[in-house]
Amino acid sequence: MNADVLVIGGGLAATWTALAAAQAGGDVVLADKGYCGTSGVTATAGVTHWFVRPEDHERAVTERHAHAGGLADPEQALRVLRTTWDRLPTLDRYYPFPVHNGQPDRTNNVRGPEYLRAMRGLVHRAGVRILDHHPALELLLRPDGSVGGAAGVRRQAGGNWRVRAGAVVLATGGTAFRSHLLGSRGNTGDGHLMAVEAGARLSGLEFSNYYTLAPAYSTMARSMSYLFGTFTDADGHEIALPSGPDRNRVLGAALLRGPVFTTLDRAPDWVRRKMPVVQPNFLLPFTRRGLDPYTQPFEVTLLGEGTIRGVGGLAVAAPDCATGVPGLFAAGDVASRVPVVGAISGGGSPNSAWAVSSGTWAGRAAVRYARGALAAPLRPAGRAGIRPSGRRATVDTTAVADVVREELNAYDKNMFRDEAGLRSSLSTLDTLWAEVETALTGEGRDAVTARETASLVAMGRWVKTAAMRRRETLGMHWRTDDPTWQAVA
Repeated sequence: MNADVLVIGGGLAATWTALAAAQAGGDVVLADKGYCGTSGVTATAGVTHWFVRPEDHERAVTERHAHAGGLADPEQALRVLRTTWDRLPTLDRYYPFPVHNGQPDRTNNVRGPEYLRAMRGLVHRAGVRILDHHPALELLLRPDGSVGGAAGVRRQAGGNWRVRAGAVVLATGGTAFRSHLLGSRGNTGDGHLMAVEAGARLSGLEFSNYYTLAPAYSTMARSMSYLFGTFTDADGHEIALPSGPDRNRVLGAALLRGPVFTTLDRAPDWVRRKMPVVQPNFLLPFTRRGLDPYTQPFEVTLLGEGTIRGVGGLAVAAPDCATGVPGLFAAGDVASRVPVVGAISGGGSPNSAWAVSSGTWAGRAAVRYARGALAAPLRPAGRAGIRPSGRRATVDTTAVADVVREELNAYDKNMFRDEAGLRSSLSTLDTLWAEVETALTGEGRDAVTARETASLVAMGRWVKTAAMRRRETLGMHWRTDDPTWQAVA
């Protein structure tokens, strides 16, 4: 196929990108690993946006950046607020926002499934060609190194696909390193690896160790309700939790000692009434077990969110989300959000606002770039997992992914970091990378598995390398060998 703009991804950022590109007059193709409108973490969530009245923008940024570790850019954050304020009302005709005082209340939780269903409809009506179940494997480069398309596998129909495009926007999301976080299994860092192979750079990957509470027997990670929980250890002693991000530090330390239990007994009536409406799937694990989480204790765990509620990703330039590789743009969680939120999590409303705004900027910029792009022969850029550097051999991709999961999610290896632990993890991942890069490949659906495995290992190595280079404790990056750590802990 041929297009002005190819968008790779199918979640929140991808749909906002495709919509913006189509509205800017581009001929757009969207290729999703899954089914656009149901894939990715947003489809399982209740979503809030950083949606603030213009007169309050500067105050909102000042309050947010007080905890950003000095890394955030206030002007970039203001641009996110302005663009989100302008663009989110696009949904008014298609999503039933609650109405207060005669006006849609867009600050409330938006139900992810309905939200993405509406976005798919908007994208379809804008004339975007949607390729469902078409995972991308690699970018295609022109002789000058600019990006001119991508290629992948047709998961259901069989065979391969190839799209020649004036510009490509990656909106492939972050990765939770197979932590079992609900909705994240397909988010394996494919876009990051494709971009780096083309010459893109990464930023902020040390800020990739955010964790979210879930029942120990479930993938249902939803953090808001746990603010109203009473937490106890295995002996029934209450665990005193501070407010803010240090809650996870205390919980992680407690979980290393033994099981932790909670009862959501402090949830006010309005939360209990609203939860089935805003996040109906939150209560399902409890209902299936005949358990009332508001009165009965249940065991909890912390699921890693990696670069999903972390903030690291591809370094992009304001104001168009260009990656530095001509013809390649990035939107949403695949891109670094450090300029927007700094060293703390962008989970929740800032990330959603970033998806709206970065998708808008990248989509429009990609159309502008495509209009000046020249036709040229294309060459594939993919290597690890596609074109091994040595003789092809059997690689146990399940075992490799399991090792990555352990190194990137274990509390004592990723939440609490020190030089020795990081070096040990990196050594393990380097060994896996040598095996993957040398021998791993596949055909058809096996090609997707091979590429996902390579991406997981590559992302793991980059995260550990970034964590080693930042030696101080900052934001969510906790270095227990930093002399200031004892003061924080």
